[in-house]
Amino acid sequence: MQKNIGSKLALYPMPLLVIGAQVEGKTNWLLAGHSGIIGHDRVMVSLAKQHYTNKGIKEKGILSINIVDEDMLKQADFVGSVSGSKQDKSNVFEFHLGEVGAPIINKAPVVMECIVEENHETDKFDNFICKIANTYVQEENLDENGKIDYTKFSPVLFEFPKYTYLRTGDTIGNCLRLD
Repeated sequence: MQKNIGSKLALYPMPLLVIGAQVEGKTNWLLAGHSGIIGHDRVMVSLAKQHYTNKGIKEKGILSINIVDEDMLKQADFVGSVSGSKQDKSNVFEFHLGEVGAPIINKAPVVMECIVEENHETDKFDNFICKIANTYVQEENLDENGKIDYTKFSPVLFEFPKYTYLRTGDTIGNCLRLD
């Protein structure tokens, strides 16, 4: 039998992300666990309003979404534990600027460079609605047809209620083709 536990967010686990932005002339990184797909060409990144990174996103209108794998986890966890307003995090990852100017983590398995179209503000969050301008993928993570193959790397998942990181699992079936 199901038990009502109240009004709780229960869409976890989610991919763990590092958001890259330029803030006051420097690259800054922020760990994020709240994101969503709102179409085939748009995503939403939800960041608590007090984050320093939000300032740069609002000023420049661009950001990068870097998917975290296990090799990046220690650095990703670090950028989520200190504020860019208190500590320079620009050199935590080796990076380059993408075609629209967002910082791209060199070793990230998959990165989406985004242009912010709007900010849907709620009481405590900036919810950046972003158009995907470019997607960068490590070549070894592509299949023979040039599509991202998530079985070739291990995206880390974030589970909110317990604040834990999870490892992705095995393929258990093919969508729309289960017997």
